[in-house]
Amino acid sequence: MELHRGLPRQSPGSDASTRHLLSLCGPLPARPRVLDVGCGPGRSALLLAAEAGGAGLAEVTAVDLYEPFLDELRAAAEARGLAERIRPVNADMGALPFEDGSFDLIWAEGSAFVIGFDRALAEWKRLLAPGGALMLSDCEWTAEEPSAGVRAFWDAQYPLRSRARNIAAVQAAGYRLLGTHLQPDSDWARYYGPLGERVRDAGGADAADAAAAAALAAVREELAVRERHGHEYGYTGYALAPVSAGDGGGRPTRPETDADRAAVRAVNLAAFETPLEADLVDALRADASWLPGLSYVAEGPDGAVAAHALLTRCEVDGVPALALAPVATDPRLQRSGAGSAVVRALLAAARARGEALVLVLGHPAYYPRFGFVPASRFGIRAPFEVPDEAMMALVLDDSVPVPTGTIAYPAPFGV
Repeated sequence: MELHRGLPRQSPGSDASTRHLLSLCGPLPARPRVLDVGCGPGRSALLLAAEAGGAGLAEVTAVDLYEPFLDELRAAAEARGLAERIRPVNADMGALPFEDGSFDLIWAEGSAFVIGFDRALAEWKRLLAPGGALMLSDCEWTAEEPSAGVRAFWDAQYPLRSRARNIAAVQAAGYRLLGTHLQPDSDWARYYGPLGERVRDAGGADAADAAAAAALAAVREELAVRERHGHEYGYTGYALAPVSAGDGGGRPTRPETDADRAAVRAVNLAAFETPLEADLVDALRADASWLPGLSYVAEGPDGAVAAHALLTRCEVDGVPALALAPVATDPRLQRSGAGSAVVRALLAAARARGEALVLVLGHPAYYPRFGFVPASRFGIRAPFEVPDEAMMALVLDDSVPVPTGTIAYPAPFGV
């Protein structure tokens, strides 16, 4: 801890990344109650107090176990005129002493590893007020097959997972994904640069004390691993919200099976005025654009298929993307959350596969709840005349460049 004391950051980060992650959390009350867990000296807490909610009136409870960090935060808050709105608390993030529903936003930037991603998801949810959001970041593999050396290092420190496995954990814990952000290399430089200088300044002092020698050796190894293998792992921030009844919370969703085909056709026939959508699903099953595992159903109270949603391969000027169509709900179960549940589950499955972009032509009052925005913002257009607000896009992986150009739909769409 002494090695880190007085440094500007205690994990990879930047004010720009903090602001971007905050934007992913959606609208907050004008005077949001914010909990910064594992706040360190409070770089994020200070920014959140000044900017969360947009009115500069956020009330931040900043938690850390190391009192010298909290002392640094108190001094910085006083200097910035934020002392009345930042409350430092010495507490264990694994046993937070707050009432259920106490916060509109929980923030854990670079700190959740202390108790683990899954435990943080499970234990902190109770603290969120209705409509609240959780932002936590985790170090994860960015390479499909990490090399043996870097895997050995992280397995001994904090076993990393892929983004797909973390998203699966998010779903299993009962959250919906609002957005993700892979922190750039510059965020690591802002952390490791000052830390590296401190280690170099320590010189030969490590020889006098066994504990100091071990600490310095561990940091030097960490810096060396990052220099050699930094392209294989990174920190990703996850903006999340608990699934509610209106999102179809608790409703079973799953990939369709061969046994579901008749029921899927029946739902599409019931949901639309003509058989065109039902016929389209059947035609896509026989087309090269069909992607096994990306046709999903939601079950009704009796276990029958209540809703269906489908993603198939399309392109934007030759770059692979996904087309969301059709989406159908049994009319008897509309407004039950079945449609929302199946769309959210399907989009999560696409993220887990490493897909980057989804396109949908649909109602502009419905699809933005899943994160869709007008495709024209990215320079993407339909191959036919369509209202701008109805042609929408959802970026699943913001580390992948978004293509521009005209959408090419699979042949069964007939366009």
